Amino acid sequence: MPSINRVLADLAAAFGISTEFWDWKGRLTEVSDSTVVGILAGMGVDASTDEAAHQALAEQALRSWRRALPACTVMRAGNETAIGVHVPAGSPASVHVRLEEGGRREAWQVDNEVPDRDVDGQWTGEATFVIPGDLPMGYHRLVLETPSGNREETLVVTPHFLGFPAAMGNRRVWGYATQLYSVRSANSWGLGDLVDLGDLATWSGTQHFADYLLVNPLHAAQPEPPLEPSPYLPSSRRYVNPLYIRPELIPEYARLNENKRTRVAQLKAALDKELAGSERIERNAVWEAKIAALRVIYDEGLSEVRMMAKENFVRGEGRTLTQFATWCVLVSRFGLNWREWPAEYLRPSSPEVAAFAAQYAREVDFFVWLQWVADDQLREAQSAARAAGMRIGIMSDLAVGVSRSSAEAWVLGDAFAQGISVGAPPDHYNQLGQDWGQAPWRPDRLEELSYAPFRAMVAGNLRHSGGLRVDHVMGLFRLWWIPEGMPPTEGAYVRYNHEAMVGILLLEAHRAGALVVGEDLGTVEPWVRDYLRDRGILGTSVAWFERGDDGNPLPPEAYREYCMASVTTHDMPPTAGYLALDHIRLQHLLGMLTESLDEELALAERTFDTWNRVLTERGFLAEGESDVAEKVLAMHRWIVASPARVLCAALTDAVGDRKTQNQPGTVDEYPNWRVPLSGPDGEPLSLEEVFRSECAARLAAVMNDFSVHAIGRR
Repeated sequence: MPSINRVLADLAAAFGISTEFWDWKGRLTEVSDSTVVGILAGMGVDASTDEAAHQALAEQALRSWRRALPACTVMRAGNETAIGVHVPAGSPASVHVRLEEGGRREAWQVDNEVPDRDVDGQWTGEATFVIPGDLPMGYHRLVLETPSGNREETLVVTPHFLGFPAAMGNRRVWGYATQLYSVRSANSWGLGDLVDLGDLATWSGTQHFADYLLVNPLHAAQPEPPLEPSPYLPSSRRYVNPLYIRPELIPEYARLNENKRTRVAQLKAALDKELAGSERIERNAVWEAKIAALRVIYDEGLSEVRMMAKENFVRGEGRTLTQFATWCVLVSRFGLNWREWPAEYLRPSSPEVAAFAAQYAREVDFFVWLQWVADDQLREAQSAARAAGMRIGIMSDLAVGVSRSSAEAWVLGDAFAQGISVGAPPDHYNQLGQDWGQAPWRPDRLEELSYAPFRAMVAGNLRHSGGLRVDHVMGLFRLWWIPEGMPPTEGAYVRYNHEAMVGILLLEAHRAGALVVGEDLGTVEPWVRDYLRDRGILGTSVAWFERGDDGNPLPPEAYREYCMASVTTHDMPPTAGYLALDHIRLQHLLGMLTESLDEELALAERTFDTWNRVLTERGFLAEGESDVAEKVLAMHRWIVASPARVLCAALTDAVGDRKTQNQPGTVDEYPNWRVPLSGPDGEPLSLEEVFRSECAARLAAVMNDFSVHAIGRR
């Protein structure tokens, strides 16, 4: 591959685009010119010709000089921070901080040897000021005073270290991980909902003494079918999917007259009949029935006090909520992909969109109401978890991004790169790379927006959660950008200001008293794990992936203390299915194996033979034991013997499920994210049956035995 030209390389460096990377075979690989040009175009930079590239580089060099203050300054509490301000040459200037909670602190100027510079025909000087290190944590305003007027920007003071929330004390904790939609009760509408979440938390906390419940992302999907089944490809990460609402638990349901209650009951009965015998979670059918019921309840109206509560929620969410709701209504008129809408509706700030929102004000209010109701039921679920004695309660899962046709991409506009999708470079399992179809945030626009969209998203996810799992936490450091029309192999890494993004994540978690876990599996630069540990963010250790230098399973004593240790993940089969080699046979049926079925089975058998040996040697598994359920328990004894402060058990493992929730590399070839929770016999389990599961009780006994070193030891 030809080397990238120098001007393009300098321009790439200025915008955080890596022009080379280490591939999965350990080779240093260069990125092509066309990839860099495509990524720059996604940031609104024209580098299609040498002349355009030179001009763009010259403009970039003047960017910071055209600003009186940095767009956003993020610093750690306890550290003094120097900033450069730009004023007309020779003009006096002073800087102070206006604190979030009131008050003022002065910054002081230090000597600066940077020469004056001609910026757009005016000589501009740079003065350096030092911000004191003893500022309180929070979102403050940095104010520059000059004779020609004042300028101000955002200053964020973040925790140096997060660590464990006070609610944990010095205790070790464990919890269940589950895909909420798969856990259906007798009263839910065809999939697990927020009321089921609260009930599951009550059972987990009071009967099994678990301290948290990790759920799949509850982010909002499309407002009408076909609904995206993957919770990791949402329409909005800030708002909740109203699919998880339980209609009958909305207070206004109690006020319905007999005819309206009968109508809601008929909708549910018809849905139950339609879903009878189905082996999948049918989101489209569920949503069509549920939204009809929700409209009946919405039309009942609100009491005066309930209206006050709703208006307070709307005020707190601001304009973004109304824009999201407007998008939902626009989708019903013009289709799911907003990029194909009439031109006058492509920007939420257009007069035509305002007129549309006014014309359909009641419909817009309905989608606002749905978010308020979902937020209320999520709050009740967390309240139930804490009432059950859970130290953390609900732990939310934050997806990597949103789809390119999402509400967020419409609302936030050029905060997202245009004509770009996020994915992954080739690796051993996906040798053609991956395109996830997600729109990436632009690092430069995030800074200009003072990271407000990121702050709001994190705060929203932590509002009713005691913890946050960040999927693909490396996305706070870099993402693999793929220009439109190019294969995943022709992407490149684009770096983000991780100091700012991680810092803001920590600040929001600190305010919420929450735990943060970063999913750092796969190819991760070693320094990233060190950095996260130094900032008090837990990593993720999955037993199947943890290996020593000799290739054997890493001894549990060698696990990290600052990690969430588990046996499996949602991207792998439940442990019973994994041990039974179900996943290999499935991949064979789907034509995904690179070797023959017999070779893959033999390789897996050798791996499991090694595990059987080490588990037996440690006393976690009886000699010659062949029962899969016993092996599942032994694997969990392995992670319990680690120093990890947070342990995680999959609910699928607790009930003996063998069915895979997600088969990476497939879309409709396998019913990803549509598999109901099942028992060892493959038959779907209701939530009520989970409550009575002896298999789950046995696993909970293992998870609660924090001193385990051999079978039966307490």
